[in-house]
Amino acid sequence: MAAKAPSLFWTLTEGRSLLELNSFYALRPLMKRLPKGDGHPVIAFPGFVASDRSTRPMRNLLRDLGYSTYGWGLGRNLRFNPQREDEMASLLHSVHQRYGRKVSLIGWSLGGVFAREIAKANPEAVRNVITLGSPISGDMDHTNATRLYEYLNGAPSVEMKARMSQLSEAPPVPTTSIYSKTDGIVSWKGSLQKPGGQTENIRVPASHCGLGVNPLVMYLLADRLQHTPSSWTPFEADGAKRFLFRS
Repeated sequence: MAAKAPSLFWTLTEGRSLLELNSFYALRPLMKRLPKGDGHPVIAFPGFVASDRSTRPMRNLLRDLGYSTYGWGLGRNLRFNPQREDEMASLLHSVHQRYGRKVSLIGWSLGGVFAREIAKANPEAVRNVITLGSPISGDMDHTNATRLYEYLNGAPSVEMKARMSQLSEAPPVPTTSIYSKTDGIVSWKGSLQKPGGQTENIRVPASHCGLGVNPLVMYLLADRLQHTPSSWTPFEADGAKRFLFRS
């Protein structure tokens, strides 16, 4: 079956992300009760056309839970080229060396694609990877942002197409894909990775633009980040959680 981008209906309802943002701040005091971190560093990669400002609420929450958080520090996420890839890898190694500990990577949308690729190339420095509504299938038809991306970056080269065909391959570290069936930017099918081993998919009720502030996603981040690679096990939605989280 051919890949399809989200329907116009879900795209037009992305404005609900404002409700998710408001709920984030309304529930922020309660989020202090989420599982505490062990101080290891976390880098957050923003989505396409977004900047570190978009991940700031998430990073501030994780900092309050005990993590050392970083934005990617590269401005707005508009273009991808070898220099940017080198800069992301340099940031990872810098943070890794500073703390002497492996780094967790969180990527929102296109930022999740970057996080996975950086982890593949540098697994010795990565603790785990968590993506939020990321188009990891390698099929550009799974997102309706393709035209804008190609307008800014040009049509993919032969080399880039070859790399894209390998995007669905997960990094050799615990990897979680958080996705929504009501995502209005990236088709939920494009965010699925093959489960098993150290990979998992977790479905949440969310918009694409609200994934980085959705309280349910914050719960998942706190739960997933607390595990070391040796203690990592797939997320289990037991009890009432089964009504909120699905695989």
